[in-house]
Formats: sequence, C-alpha cells, structure tokens
Amino acid sequence: MRRLLLCAALAVALLAIAGVVVRPERTSAPAGRPGGPDPLAVRVARAQQHLRDLPGDWSGWATLGAAYLEQARVTADPARYPQAEQAARKSLTLRSGNGGALVVLGALANARHDFAGARREALAALRVDSYDADAYGVLADALTQLGDASGATTAVQKMLDIRPGLAAYARASYDLELRGKLDQAGALMRRALDDAVDPHDVAFCQVQLGDLAFGRGDLTGARSSYASALSADASSVAALRGRARVRAASGDLPGALADYASLTARLPGPSYLLEYASLLSLAGLSASADTQIALASAAQQLFTANGGSDALASSALALATGSPSLAVTAARAEWKRRQHPDVADTLAWALHAAGRDAEALGYARQAIAAGGHTAGYAYHLAMIQLALGDKAAARTEFARALTTNPYFSPVDGPTARRALAALGGPR
Repeated sequence: MRRLLLCAALAVALLAIAGVVVRPERTSAPAGRPGGPDPLAVRVARAQQHLRDLPGDWSGWATLGAAYLEQARVTADPARYPQAEQAARKSLTLRSGNGGALVVLGALANARHDFAGARREALAALRVDSYDADAYGVLADALTQLGDASGATTAVQKMLDIRPGLAAYARASYDLELRGKLDQAGALMRRALDDAVDPHDVAFCQVQLGDLAFGRGDLTGARSSYASALSADASSVAALRGRARVRAASGDLPGALADYASLTARLPGPSYLLEYASLLSLAGLSASADTQIALASAAQQLFTANGGSDALASSALALATGSPSLAVTAARAEWKRRQHPDVADTLAWALHAAGRDAEALGYARQAIAAGGHTAGYAYHLAMIQLALGDKAAARTEFARALTTNPYFSPVDGPTARRALAALGGPR
C-alpha cells in the first residue's frame, strides 16, 4: 500500500480549527492547472477502476478513502465524507484492523472535528504498528485540538523520529507556533519547504510561512510568501485568502473583496464566508454581507449534515447574526469537548458580547496562557478588561496587540488604536 501523506491545515481567523488532510502521494501537476485535467479527480478515477478490477484489494479501498477525503477538503464538499468512510470501512471488512484504513478514519474524524474519535482511531492504528508515522500525525492533530499540548508535542516528536519530512516538520512548526516560538516555527516550516517537491506541497508551506509573517505584522514577507504559493499552485485557496488579508491590511479593500469573492466561490467554507461578510460590512455593503452570512449558515448546515461538528463556527455565526446568548451556548459546548486556546478565546468573546465580562476574563486569560499570545487574543482580552474598568491592563493588552501585529484586523485594528489613544497611548 502506498504511504499516506497527512497535512495539518493551520489555524485561520477566529474560526480556526486545525483540520487533517489525508492524501496519497502526488505524482502529477497541481490541481487546477489551466487546460489540464484535475489530478485529484484522475487519482480517484484510477483508484475506482483499480477496485473494479480487484475489488478485494483492502489497501486500494483505504487509498480510495484517502483520495475522497482530500477531494472533500479541496472542493469544500463534505458530501465526500460518507464516501471516504464507506471506502475505509470496506477496507476493514476485507482486512480487519488494518492500519491504513484506521488512519483514514482518524483523519476523517479530525476533518469532522470529532477529535476524540480521531484520537481513538489513531491509537488503534498504533496498536497495529507502533511505528506508523501517519497514525502519529493523526494523533498529534487530535491531541492539539483537544488541548493536550504535551501529548501533541510527544506525538509530533514520534513522527519526527520515525519519518522526518514535510508532514512532520509542518506539525512541529504548528506545535511551536501554538507555544509562541515563532522564529523556531518559521525555521521548521522552511525545512518543510525544502522537502516539498509537489507544487501543492510547495504552496502549502509558503502559505504557512505567509501566515507566520502576517501574524507578526510583516506584510512584505507575507505578500512574498503568498505570491510564491500562488505561483506554485494557482488553485490554492489558502494562498488567495492570505493575499486578500494582505490587501485589506494595505488599504486595498476593493482588491481584498475581489479575492474573497473568488475564493468563496471556489471554497465556500463558513470561516471564509464570514471573513468576506466582515469586509463587505466594512465597505458599507450590508446587504451583500448578509448574503454571505446566510451562505455561511448553509455551509455549516451541510457540514453538520455530513457528520461534522463545529460549535466554534456555530458560535461565530450566532455573533454575526446578533445572538450572543446562542454564541455562548455553542462555545461553551465546544469548551466541554476540548480545551484548545481558540475555544477559550471564542468563548471569552461570546461572553463579552453577552455582557458577561467577569466570566469572560478567565477564558481570555486561558487563551494566552500557553504562550501563543496572538494579536487577536490580546485585543479580546483588552476589550474585556476595558469593559471591567481595568484601564491599565487594557492599555497593556491593546499595545501588545498592535505591537504584535498592527494589521491583525481591518475591523478591530482601528478600534484598538482608538482605544489605546484614549487610554493615553502605550507605556
């Protein structure tokens, strides 16, 4: 059976969830090459034909499941999830307990945000083969999202020890980023880039480097990395999203809106649609923003209908539609499932919107406790402190947010600058 390559999609905006992608090794040009066939569709078709010829090939069914899962990620079509699951389970009926199928089921569980289920499948795969690097990758992704930082680090180190390379370096980079070690995270991502041969993988690494640069306010570096990603793979929606964020931060709102229109047409995920809606509102296009919010709600319903669970997206949607109490309920339910910093931040912000700042403060502090003190986390903490009347603490956090990344949000950034000025500026 061909090895499975697993990549972690890094956090995006306030809806960040590290998802897992499983894909067979690529042997052709990047998806979406103008004038050429879609290589992913070709791989699926070949796997299907292979199984028509050899329906008893358990490894072939696992490979098909991985390809379906990759197709779901690329097309943002969660209807592929049941197909991936059926293929993996068919593999298990042909060879009970085979690690390849268990890894696919674990990656599928991560994609559906069933992180406890992903952990279970990964551990089952490791009982079959304790040196399965892909299983450690699935486990690392699951533990990261469940808030088990030390366990995730251990799993990443196992993956590095067994099979160092792009997938392991990418996870290690994200692990360091979550702990606030951004320079080391960038160095490891550049190692991942050195190992990337396929244009899609090159684009993936460049996007992560762009995100790291953007997170520290380096627009020049971010712009360069996103451009390199799009040069490697013009179909990269993540790179297009990165370019849109740089354009918005640089004051090119029309350019940012054009990019978001393009990327949401190609990959209409709830987080991208809500980001687009935010920029449309900033441009004074409230009716168009409402349309995008409605589309985000429909996309979330489709994700849920196909076995997914994403209470963070539900919380963000509730805030976007002016229902802070529903946002609190959704975020609190997610916090019971997993104690990830993004969940703590989302719950804090929902509580703030509901006027429950005393309760929100503890969660906002937990969001930054692990060391990943992002500008967005700092801004939320500052707004909560300001609402509680702690002006000195709020001034410190507003200054921290703007020092970390003065371009962190075209909507919240100006608010932070005005609030800091009103508080007497940084000290």
